[in-house]
Amino acid sequence: MTPPIRLTQYSSGAGCGCKIAPNVLDEILAGTDATAPPDARLLIGNELRDDAAAWLLDDGETVLLATTDFFMPIVDDPFDFGRIAAANAISDIYAMGGRPVLALAVLGWPIDQLSPAVAREVIRGARAVCAEAAISLAGGHSIDSPEPIFGLAVNGLVSRCHLKANAGARPGDLLYLTKPLGIGILATAEKNGQLRPEDVGKAAASMTRLNSVGTKLSRLESVHAMTDVTGFGLFGHLLEMCRASKVSAALDFAAIPQLGDLATYLAEGMAPGGTRRNWASYGHAIDCPDSIRQAILSDPQTSGGLLLAIDPPARAEVEELLCHHGLAIVPRPLGTIRAGAGDESRLVVF
Repeated sequence: MTPPIRLTQYSSGAGCGCKIAPNVLDEILAGTDATAPPDARLLIGNELRDDAAAWLLDDGETVLLATTDFFMPIVDDPFDFGRIAAANAISDIYAMGGRPVLALAVLGWPIDQLSPAVAREVIRGARAVCAEAAISLAGGHSIDSPEPIFGLAVNGLVSRCHLKANAGARPGDLLYLTKPLGIGILATAEKNGQLRPEDVGKAAASMTRLNSVGTKLSRLESVHAMTDVTGFGLFGHLLEMCRASKVSAALDFAAIPQLGDLATYLAEGMAPGGTRRNWASYGHAIDCPDSIRQAILSDPQTSGGLLLAIDPPARAEVEELLCHHGLAIVPRPLGTIRAGAGDESRLVVF
């Protein structure tokens, strides 16, 4: 009997943990926009590290959103890998408040190691999630590569008045996260054969869940800023939000949802490499009391939740919307936005 394919054995990274560290990315991008010609219709580019580009169409009201995201396998099952990669890429559109309309596949495949039939299962998984999002997977591009890579380029639409960005958070705003943390830790434990029976399937169920509630959240003026939490962890994406908004933030660690007993996994050495790279990149801007909290809040997420900064009087309305959308967690604030600390945004954890 042929043993089942384990895709993670063919990759050196996993999911959004493959992302280049934030400080290295800053070095790569430094000065690259300096010679770009001005474009008045490019409402959001790369300046603030937002989730997607936003370009104003000819009617002056409709905004085209464009994003791409791809990575190496974070799970062994090829169908689930396709589903996760698709949900993760589409999430960028939801994080901007948009409605996805079209996707193209990005596939790198080691043809000499893995059969085309396995790649077909990856595509089939992606098509299943695209169908759930009511969009077409209309084509794409493929190459022969040393490791399996898959993702999507996705376009979406949003009214200009409903466009959300990671900028706009205000002092006093409440912070919400729509999915629990721990994807990178559980994926590392599974790859090392250390995942507990009670945690089997938790990460995949979270990663394949669409962040479609973002489209509805965009219609609320009380949602001042929105982004999704992926490879840079909660710390990294919150810090990007704070820097874009020129504010700081405080987090209540006890209120942050987690996928199981992450502290125990960390004590067993199940922290992914991306966690350490993340903390090395931005730890200087964060006051965090211990290494366990540092690791959990720096844990790279794949297809993570939406991070929201909302006006406090709208708390009941936002929580009701999140509950009606069937979130797997009880929505409650996990922190607050504070005034900026001089020229530098800072995060503090209690």
